Amino acid sequence: MGELTIEAVDTVLVDLPLRRPHKFKSMSATHQSYLVTRVRTAGGAVGVGEAVVPGGPWWGGESVETMKVVIDTYLTPGLLGEDASRVDYLAHRMDRVAARNSFAKAAVEMALFDAWGRTLGVPVHQLLGGLYRESIPVTWALGAEDADTVLAEAEEKLAAGLHTSFKLKMGATEPGSDTARIASIAKALGDKASVRVDLNAAWDEATSARWLPVLEDAGVDLVEQPVPGWNVPALSRLAERLTIPVMADESLLTANDALRLCQAAAADIFSLKVHKHGGLSATRRVAAVAEAAGLACHGGSSIESSIGTAAAAHAYAAIGAVTFGCELFGPLLLAEDLVREPVRYTDGALLVPSGPGLGVELDEGKLNRFRRD
Repeated sequence: MGELTIEAVDTVLVDLPLRRPHKFKSMSATHQSYLVTRVRTAGGAVGVGEAVVPGGPWWGGESVETMKVVIDTYLTPGLLGEDASRVDYLAHRMDRVAARNSFAKAAVEMALFDAWGRTLGVPVHQLLGGLYRESIPVTWALGAEDADTVLAEAEEKLAAGLHTSFKLKMGATEPGSDTARIASIAKALGDKASVRVDLNAAWDEATSARWLPVLEDAGVDLVEQPVPGWNVPALSRLAERLTIPVMADESLLTANDALRLCQAAAADIFSLKVHKHGGLSATRRVAAVAEAAGLACHGGSSIESSIGTAAAAHAYAAIGAVTFGCELFGPLLLAEDLVREPVRYTDGALLVPSGPGLGVELDEGKLNRFRRD
């Protein structure tokens, strides 16, 4: 039995409070729920992973509760006794026993990489090909609140020198008033910051064709996923109509989706997300398609804690095509974290951890404090 042989896998549900409510198109979150996964090896290493969906199952269909059942009941039996370093092989085994469930699989894969890196004494980014960049600029995500509230938060971040780009949520209200809200914010910020919008697939093509040009004229720099993920033809027509970039998110789950989007010229930028793709390795495969097509990539976020943020940072920092920064702001939005030392930010950028594995240490006291009974 080798030191990387998997001896146990366990999962814990936790709920962490946010510093302020974060409003999406469908709901407003005051806390964030996580599934923490630990992989224990014969050599004594404990790898930690995390699964999180922003605000619940409305976005990708999974919830932390379903992830726990899938991992405990279906994925774990196929992992026990296997070598934790055989990441792609184990991902294939997980695919054979559970279709989709990418968020649950990403949590397991994170823990495998963490255990592997800790055993070798190297950071995960070295297992992914090495660093392309040591830090990643962070775009701050603002909720779908009223214009005065959003603008005050943006101005506070600018005054502190923390962020120079902001992404605003849309789609929670009537399109005309929603557009007027964003336009007023974009005009008020002017040249002081880059303003981007995320509709989370809330509009149809006709609504998008009516209102997106208004946002473009107001100074918005980018629009993310205005139409449902399945409607790639509409996304293509909108991308051709607008001069500002269109970023794909809900349309981009797999490397096959990436190829389809490239063939349809339906996006200028890909929003990568470790959880929606199913892990760090799968994220690299999606980015490789973008790079082959000459498209930029952006490091997306699901409001991870420092665990998931560190994992995503290792992946994004090792991918050359991630030239459009990231949104790994999760630890900054949390009132409490799950690690002894949270990931670090400086001058509006996230520093990639350099310690073994993910480079963050789970705080058992905090885990027990916020875990569900």
